[in-house]
Parts: sequence; structure tokens; C-alpha cells
Amino acid sequence: QAAESNMRFALLGDHPDGLGAARALAASGRHAVATYSGPAAGLSVLERDGLQPERVGDLEEVLADPLIEAVIVAGGAAQRPGQLQRALQSERHVLCVHPVDPSADIAYEADLLRNDCQRVLLPLVPEALHPGVQRLADIRHGLRGLAAELSMPRGHSCLLEWQRWSSAECLLDAEQPELQPGVPGWDVLRLIGGEIAEVFALADADYLDPDEPLILSGRFVHGGLWKTTLLPHQCQPYWRLSLVGAGGGAELVFPQGFPGPARLTYVDETGQERTEEWPALHPWAAVVDVFDAAVDDWRGRRRLLVPGATGTACLTSQSSRLGWLDAIRALELDDAARRSVERRRAYNLDFQEATEEASFKGTMTLVGCGLLWLSLLLLILSMWISWLGWFILPAFGVFLVLQVFRWVVPKDGGQESSGGRSQESGGGSQEAGVASPQSAAKDQITEVGIQKLDDSPDS
Repeated sequence: QAAESNMRFALLGDHPDGLGAARALAASGRHAVATYSGPAAGLSVLERDGLQPERVGDLEEVLADPLIEAVIVAGGAAQRPGQLQRALQSERHVLCVHPVDPSADIAYEADLLRNDCQRVLLPLVPEALHPGVQRLADIRHGLRGLAAELSMPRGHSCLLEWQRWSSAECLLDAEQPELQPGVPGWDVLRLIGGEIAEVFALADADYLDPDEPLILSGRFVHGGLWKTTLLPHQCQPYWRLSLVGAGGGAELVFPQGFPGPARLTYVDETGQERTEEWPALHPWAAVVDVFDAAVDDWRGRRRLLVPGATGTACLTSQSSRLGWLDAIRALELDDAARRSVERRRAYNLDFQEATEEASFKGTMTLVGCGLLWLSLLLLILSMWISWLGWFILPAFGVFLVLQVFRWVVPKDGGQESSGGRSQESGGGSQEAGVASPQSAAKDQITEVGIQKLDDSPDS
């Protein structure tokens, strides 16, 4: 079993996140970076850490190696979508630099490919996996449970405020101005507060400028407000996450920025002020642990997996585990933020229902269209073969009988979301379509520091 857990990785590209993940994989002692395909500068970084992967120039040659079991997609922003597509088509496990593309379309296609080949696909987003952020999420869910026990009116609401300073640009892929940069930190906001229902972004320009401050705000699906301030080109990086609710509050500070030392201050259920501290941590070690857990789960269930079955793991699911749906949701929120900055309006994310009843309605629509075309074909053919016309009314009768089953299908108690659409607030026009499967939202009440509460719909 120990030998089976060792995997040979191929690194495609020299993105800093990909290089960091490759070094963490090698440092874990459970994996080896066997092949590198990218610029010479990236290979030099690996060699300084004692790694000696074989350099291969052609992507197809890398993927043709049967000994390669997993791939790190870390090319430039323009090459990343193609690398991800080919890696999934070759049926390898994949770790991919985020964002894979400014648009969510590539992420949707990757999700479909992942469902077909049934392999592990994870984005390289380490911030929400920090133990301080995880602890703050525990406190947030504990405050909600306390408010529910005390029957406080709207006690589940809270305000989450995040100040994020950087000595360079704050936005993702900001070094390539021809591409639309992404907004960091959606995974942290969603882990603490749940799915985001509304986004409003404010900047000096009518686009996301990596060199200018950016203010984002909005509300969560199940109550609570949030605000994020991004300040680039500061003298030193700095993080401050402040949570204020009806049952108390907490503050998480990274004085030297992420992933430096962190300090969490909060008031416990007895009214005593508590402080927890963490030293500087390797940001990618937690991602490696999540990947190993996902692969172990895949190995245990691979014989039961059906091609096309959808994955539901994400930070807002009951398992609260990082998944590809977190990358999809982040890209959807990026799109909403860009539209908000451009049009100076708030945008809602419309979560579509994906219950059993909704799926049945979609199936009936498809069957109805098929019967309609069949009836038209029978009508045309009956001009030459008259007895075919007798089948037109029975075809419609079959469709009406199928509609009776609609009353037999039980309604789902929990609602599942199959995707979010950016919808302009006040205008009522839907702005962006989403086609990703999601799992059911559940509300549970837990005590502070005992168990996480996941109460938002999955992406």
C-alpha cells in the first residue's frame, strides 16, 4: 500500500505556484517529479532544491510516458487551457494553477472531462487550507449555531471584513495585461461564510487594474455580509480577517502576509478572550495532503465509479474539501466582479435548481421535443403511407401518460445548485450562464471549535 501511494509527476510550465507544488510533492517523500516541460528558468529552480527531473520539450511526449501518473499544469496563461485539456484526455490526475482561464468555459469543459475519465482534478489554491482560516471558519459556524440556540432575530448574520495588502500586484495573472486578471481569495470567503449570493466591486477604472486598489463587497446566500479590500504595492504584505456577529467576533491577522505567522483572537463561549498562533507554514503542504486524500478516496471507489458521474467535493460542501468546483465558482465570481466594476452595479449569482424533480422536468422536455418531431415525421410520411397517421395521436398520448409520473416523483427536501449565473441587480437581466453540477445545501448547528458547519449550496 505504501508503494502504491508513490506517484510520478510531470510538471508542465514554470508558474511559481506549480513550482511550489512540485517542491512540496517531492518534500513529502510520497511522490517524485519525474519530468519537466517548460523554460530553463523553471528547471533551475527545481535543481536548486535538489530535484533532477528529466526535461522533455514536447507535451505529447510527456503524456505518452506510461509511468507518469499525475500532471501539474503550470504553463503560461495562454498555454494553460490546452495543457489541462490534454492532461485530462490522457487520463491522469491533475493539479492545475488557478485561474486556468479568465473565462469559466474552460473550467466547465475540464469538469466534463474529469467526470468522463474519473480522475482527481484540483486547483492550486492553498489559502483556505491554512489552519488559522479553518479555525476562523469553525468560529463562524459556531456563532451561527449559538445565535440559533438563543433564537436571536437574524442572529445568523455577520460581517466578514478582509484587508489584504501586497508588496506587488494583488490580482492573479496580473503580469500579463492582455489577459483579464482574476480576484484572489474567493475560496477563503466561501469557506468562512458559505456561497456568495451578491458581488459589488468598486475601482477607479471601469476594469480590474492590477496596480490600483480594489474594494469588493456583497452578501452570502445564507445570511451575512462581506467586504474585501485589495491594496497592491504596499511596503510589506499584510492580512487581516475580521469577523463580527451577534454572538461575538474573531480576528485573524497575518502581520507579514500569507503564509507567514498568524494570530487568531476571539472570545469563547465563556466570555474569555482566547489567542491562537501559528508559525509560518509551507503553503503547498496542505494542498499535497488534500491531493493524497482525494487519490486514496478515488482508489477506494474506482471500481464503483461510473463515467459521467459528477463530483461534488468543494469547500462549501458537507465534507468541506477542496475540489474543482471551487475553481469553477471562483471564475464565476471573477466574471461578476468584472461586470460590476465595468457597469458600477451589484450582481447576483442565480443558483439553478438541480433536484430530482427538476431533472425529471428536463427529461420530459427532451422526450416531448422528440415526440413532436416524430409526430411531424409521421404526418409527412402519412401522405404516402396513410396508415402511419394513426400513430400521431398515440404518440401524444404516451407523452401525456409520462406527465403523470411528475406527481409520483417525490420532491427533494434539500435544494441543489447546478450553477450560478451573474444577474444584474435591479435590471433583472441574466448575464452569464453556468452549467456545472452541485450538491445539496444543508444547515446544521454545532458548537464553537467542535465541528464545522457547511450550510451553503455547492458549486
